Amino acid sequence: MTLREAIAMGTKYLEGDDAGRDAQLLLLHMLGLGRTALFTEPERPLSKAEQAAYEAAIARRAAGEPVQYITGQQEFYGLMLKVSPAVLIPRPETELLVEAVLARLPADQPVRIADVGTGSGAIAVALAHALPMAQVTAVDLSEAALKVATENAAAHGVTGRVKFLLSDLLARAGAEPFDAVVSNPPYIPEGDRDSLHRQVKDHEPEMALFAGADGLEVYRRLVPQAWAALKPGGLLAMEIGYGQREAVAALVSGWNEVEFLDDLQGIPRVVLARRPGV
Repeated sequence: MTLREAIAMGTKYLEGDDAGRDAQLLLLHMLGLGRTALFTEPERPLSKAEQAAYEAAIARRAAGEPVQYITGQQEFYGLMLKVSPAVLIPRPETELLVEAVLARLPADQPVRIADVGTGSGAIAVALAHALPMAQVTAVDLSEAALKVATENAAAHGVTGRVKFLLSDLLARAGAEPFDAVVSNPPYIPEGDRDSLHRQVKDHEPEMALFAGADGLEVYRRLVPQAWAALKPGGLLAMEIGYGQREAVAALVSGWNEVEFLDDLQGIPRVVLARRPGV
């Protein structure tokens, strides 16, 4: 079987709009090749071991397992991150949250940032990578997630400026105030479980997805904790779910400079607010 034949086989087996893309990604990952190989050596033959590994990966994908868990990686904000079933797969929508925070924090001054529910460490590592004077405290309730996040920090050279902490939200974050509290918390209502794609509901960690009957459980706890943890004038930045703008606006009604940012689909996706004070 050649590269060309392998992609054709994988695409046919997977079906769906993303079948060709997924077949290519899995093949290139299994072989350790770049995309140019598809054009420069399409007739390159696969060994029996390579073909077996590729067919196994295709079977996993056909069963609904996300490509990112099969390859063990996902790009986020220009950084290649390790991912595993212990962590939520970083989404492009969350890059909007990172961009919003970077636009509001100085790059040439020391800042203290808390990343609540860090998961893979995507937000914490991206912010530390972009802000060379930042100190980031990244918290999560999952030891397995923190292990993945620690590896991502090491891979991108920010270990010395990111502290990982096993904590329920900001409970163990310490008394020193932060300049910013950032979070992509779980926000899917429990009742929406059956409407999710099977690769999400069957494979990604429940703790990173669901937050009570209305999806607002974490926000109700995090907003007052962030108020207590932030310096006066400090920034709160959170990703929110579809249809949650009004409810979240009510939770931050006592804050200053409240702003909502839409994603590329025009859905309110990020809320920003400042703790009052000078």
